[in-house]
Amino acid sequence: MVRVLLVEDDDAIRTSLGKSLTAAGHVVTAIGTGAEGVAAVARERPEVVLLDLGLPDLDGRDVLAMVRSVSDVPVIVATARDDDASVVKLLDAGADDYVIKPFSSAQIDARIRAVLRRLGQDQQGESLVDLGALRIDPRSREVTVDGTPVDLTRKEFDLLLALSRRPGAVVTKRELLAEVWGLPWGGGDRTVDVHLSWLRRKLGETAAEPRFIHSVRGVGIKLAGS
Repeated sequence: MVRVLLVEDDDAIRTSLGKSLTAAGHVVTAIGTGAEGVAAVARERPEVVLLDLGLPDLDGRDVLAMVRSVSDVPVIVATARDDDASVVKLLDAGADDYVIKPFSSAQIDARIRAVLRRLGQDQQGESLVDLGALRIDPRSREVTVDGTPVDLTRKEFDLLLALSRRPGAVVTKRELLAEVWGLPWGGGDRTVDVHLSWLRRKLGETAAEPRFIHSVRGVGIKLAGS
């Protein structure tokens, strides 16, 4: 059972999808506007948000930014655009997954289960990663450098964890896109690069002077202890 917040302005779609997700065993809160959706994220504390971009009061991308400012809840965006550039923009803005209209309730249910698996449930059995000055606890989702806690966003943590599963090995950006963002296709290098830049800054390093995250030109990224 998953607490789902559905933000959809079309009455028929909202009612139909809400009933289908409820029948699948989820607890659904259905909202018709972006402003109500942002308020419901804080009030209802959902486990997943399904966000339609075509809302009557606010642009869906603005709603996504507002949600991201108050919560790390997984967000699945419904969009009519399926070109790589549009999808990458949504992922850069903080979406965890997307579905292309029209979609079925079965597809949405599968996406919910997949995003939850990808964003945490599979990490509960993982043990502490100790790379010298860098320590990563997958279960508590805590990171320290030289004993000092590092405050990471969920995506930054997931990216670091993906690299830590293969310490010292080079991981391609395509592999990172598939593991962290669930995108088994190319064209999203900028998404990886932007998050790597944020992650490096928080770990106290730069691409020019790496401490933990090392780029291997033309190949990928590797994580090494320091």
